[in-house]
Amino acid sequence: MRDFAGRIAVVTGGGSGMGRELVRQLAAEGCSIAMCDVSASGLAETERLCEQERLPQGLRITSHKVDVSDETEVLRFRDEVAAQHETDRIHLLFNNAGIGGGGSMIVNERAEWERTFNICWGGVYFCTRAFLPLLQKADQGHVVNTSSVNGFWASIGPGVPHTAYSAAKFAVKGFSEALQTDLRLNAPHIKCSVVMPGHIGTGIAANTGKVQSGNDSDAVTPQQIRQARARIASTGRDAATMSDAQIEQAIRERARRFLEEAPMTAAEAATVILDGVKADRWRILVGKDAHRIDELVRQTPEQAYDADFFDRLAAAVNWRVGR
Repeated sequence: MRDFAGRIAVVTGGGSGMGRELVRQLAAEGCSIAMCDVSASGLAETERLCEQERLPQGLRITSHKVDVSDETEVLRFRDEVAAQHETDRIHLLFNNAGIGGGGSMIVNERAEWERTFNICWGGVYFCTRAFLPLLQKADQGHVVNTSSVNGFWASIGPGVPHTAYSAAKFAVKGFSEALQTDLRLNAPHIKCSVVMPGHIGTGIAANTGKVQSGNDSDAVTPQQIRQARARIASTGRDAATMSDAQIEQAIRERARRFLEEAPMTAAEAATVILDGVKADRWRILVGKDAHRIDELVRQTPEQAYDADFFDRLAAAVNWRVGR
């Protein structure tokens, strides 16, 4: 699918980060879009940014507040897309929505762990199930599933547990690879790509706390502070000595660093993804760090979770140790 003009795309997680940039770039190429997110304010901002640009005539962008971990909401989303776009088919499905959290099976609460897993994996599964009939009716279709470097390397360093997100992203990668054969045999006009970004400058660090606590504002809630204490404790540090104000400051600084100190912007990442789709690549690594991590893990898989492996990796990709 080398041309997106006149197509219809569904983008989950369109209220911020890579999802927002995918929406903007697809729209600029003349693609109509149905985007969803749990953040109504995020969706409104994406729409505002699109409206500022001179978009092609006849293009339609619709916003839908949806929790992709809830199959009932996903099915409602599908029906809204069909009705509002007056169609029985779509051409592109970007399963992009995701959050972090739930790093430890031992320290973090089960609800937090499952919230992360159910959005990052369940959202991909439910949306693919829901929109597959609409993709089958199109002349061409493409499913684009966002995994991560954590879909083949379940770590962000030896001092931080990272189980829920990594488990979900491994599931997304495996599902996407399995679809290669399934689609070739049963729906050969539909392609599937798995996207594996490295560190991209997005608001996922800030948005995770909001989604986990059901908060759509910039205020830090008591639940976010409690979850941040658990995250700090999971790294072996004593969070009890920190005041709530200090925890809040740490939350905001972590989010700032993740966004501002990333080696690649969300807009740059979206361009790499769309170029990969046009080139019909099923495996799309995003960022120099993603390519380097892939190389190093393949070279020495038995050492991939050793402390000195991370030190070599951090030096190779210019990550700051302790990030």
